[in-house]
Amino acid sequence: MASLDRVKVLVLGDSGVGKSSLVHLLCQNQVLGNPSWTVGCSVDVRVHDYKEGTPEEKTYYIELWDVGGSVGNASSVKSTRSVFYNSVNGIILVHDLTNKKSSQNLYRWSLEALNKDSSPTGVIVTNGDYDREQFAENPVPLLIIGTKFDQIPENKRNDVLKRTTFLSEDFNSEEINLDCTNPRYFAAGSSNAVKLSRFFDKVRQAASHTSVQSRVHGAHTCIRTCVYEILYTFRSIFSSSL
Repeated sequence: MASLDRVKVLVLGDSGVGKSSLVHLLCQNQVLGNPSWTVGCSVDVRVHDYKEGTPEEKTYYIELWDVGGSVGNASSVKSTRSVFYNSVNGIILVHDLTNKKSSQNLYRWSLEALNKDSSPTGVIVTNGDYDREQFAENPVPLLIIGTKFDQIPENKRNDVLKRTTFLSEDFNSEEINLDCTNPRYFAAGSSNAVKLSRFFDKVRQAASHTSVQSRVHGAHTCIRTCVYEILYTFRSIFSSSL
C-alpha cells in the first residue's frame, strides 16, 4: 500500500474524557456500549474521502491512535508514550467539558507529543496563561473535541463554551463539542461533520507535504553520494596515472 494511502492521527487527553468512545464513534459510527480504560495505545481505522466531490477525490485510511491518558510526570511514563508519537500526521485533543482541568491539560498533552525530544518551556497550563507562538508554525494539524456536552445543564452551557473558546484560538484549530453517546452529532452535512472532514483533509495534505519533503531530502542525499563517488573515482584514476 502506498504511504499516502494511510495516515496517522493521535487522539490525546486525560483518562476518562471519552477518547475511546469518540474513536469508536468515528470509526464504527456506533456508540461504544462498555468503554474501558486504555492501557498503552489502541488503534482503529476510519475510511475518509479526501476532497470529496472534486476531481481530486481519493479514498484513504486514517489510523486513530487512542493513547492511554495517564497524566503522570514521571519520565518513565512519558518515555513509554513517546513511542506512539513518531510519524504523526495530525492530533485530536480531547477534553471533558465538565472538567476544567482536562481542558487545561491539553497544553501539556500537545507539547508532549510535538516536543517529545525536548523539554517544553514558557508554557503555563494552570491558569490559562499561554504563549501562542509555540504553535504559530506547527505543521501538524490539530482538532479540539469537547465531550460530555449532554452533561452540562442548559442554563450553564453558554458559560462553559465561553470558557473553552480560548482553546481553538490558542491551538489555531477548529473545535467540536458533542456527546459521544449520540451519533447525530456527526450526521452528514452537519457543521461537526464538515469540520471533521476539513480536519482530515488537512491531515492528508500535511502527510503529502511531509512525504514530498522526505523524497526531496532523499534525492539530495543520493545526489551528494553520487558526486562523492564520482570525485573519489576521478581522484583514484588521477593518482594511479602519476
